[in-house]
Amino acid sequence: MFEQQPTFELLFEQLGLDSDQAAIEQFIRDHQLAAEESLFDAPFWSKGQSDFLKSHCVQDDDWAIVIDELNQQLHLDSNPKA
Repeated sequence: MFEQQPTFELLFEQLGLDSDQAAIEQFIRDHQLAAEESLFDAPFWSKGQSDFLKSHCVQDDDWAIVIDELNQQLHLDSNPKA
């Protein structure tokens, strides 16, 4: 059982991605999604990565909070500026 509270860094580790702060920021900048594009269907995920994200959101477990934040971060450019 997973004991640690999920963080962005741990999420990136689970996804097999570089998990230091600079790498996370770069990933978010480089992988912005259009407003209509689903996080789970983004072309840059492998099937395993997509399945991981989707399954934890469906379960609405502790990972879902971090995954939702990632979703928001990856859609920053699609949000109208105030």
